[in-house]
Amino acid sequence: MNPFAARAPSRRLLTPLAAGRLAALVFALASQACLAAEEADAPKDGPKGAAVTVLKAAKSCFSAISEVSGIIIPREETAVRPERPGLKVAEVLADAGDTVTAGQTLARLSLPEGGVAQVQAPVAGLIASSSASVGAVASGKGEALFSIIARSEYDLVGLVPTQDIAKLTVNQTAKIKIVGGGEIDGRVRRVAPTIEPNSQLGQVVVAVTTNRRLLVNSSARALITTGRSCNNVSVPLTAVLYGSAGTVVQVVRRARVETRRVEVGLMSAGQVEIRDGLQEGDIVVARAGALLREGDPVRPVTASVDVK
Repeated sequence: MNPFAARAPSRRLLTPLAAGRLAALVFALASQACLAAEEADAPKDGPKGAAVTVLKAAKSCFSAISEVSGIIIPREETAVRPERPGLKVAEVLADAGDTVTAGQTLARLSLPEGGVAQVQAPVAGLIASSSASVGAVASGKGEALFSIIARSEYDLVGLVPTQDIAKLTVNQTAKIKIVGGGEIDGRVRRVAPTIEPNSQLGQVVVAVTTNRRLLVNSSARALITTGRSCNNVSVPLTAVLYGSAGTVVQVVRRARVETRRVEVGLMSAGQVEIRDGLQEGDIVVARAGALLREGDPVRPVTASVDVK
């Protein structure tokens, strides 16, 4: 036999076990290739729902406010008349709008027997009105020569609903807004013990604290702080939905919308107190609306400014 003759290649058959392992390996490699291709084609940061502005529910303090509407009146008004009748006004030394001191001479009157009598201010304050004019006859029982607002003290006399009467007590602080007169401080001076049966309103008197001259009978409104709450969370008023199903707030949990029924409390500066239904740290949709429904996927975007 020629040792240099070519030999035919040997053919060895795979065992069934080896063939099975090879097929499984090929399938696994093909599956990984398909998954890699799908991931390459799919957008990496694709949207998973609508973008919504959210914020965290946080604890906040709220003041309970009762509102009193009424008018400004003098707390005490003193009429100034001569002691004797039939005297004529010889000289007028003060007029309406002047601030006077106790004992200051306001006018001089001519006596029938000759001489002059002086009319002096019995109290310090602001002259609210004057009828004194030279030559006029002054009487001890007729119209007063001068009317003085004692110590320039005023009151706001107003009415409040029955449910607010029980919240008001003497010495509570108030902010008084006078029409055309700006804002001044005040304090509750008196609360009526009864209410008017027809209107179901009760009278409240608020002392006005100011050195400014006020116009008598001006319309005014007092905001009285009757309490303070700091135990609950707050959300913007825009986050609360009111409907036939009750009062609800939409929150985001695991990138989906959840609807929570809540109990609201006090309101202040666009914020509302949530007494029940939310916890501190809950992610709340800042502007709730009908476009978002229970279970909708969303992309929460944290609010960078206060929601108005």
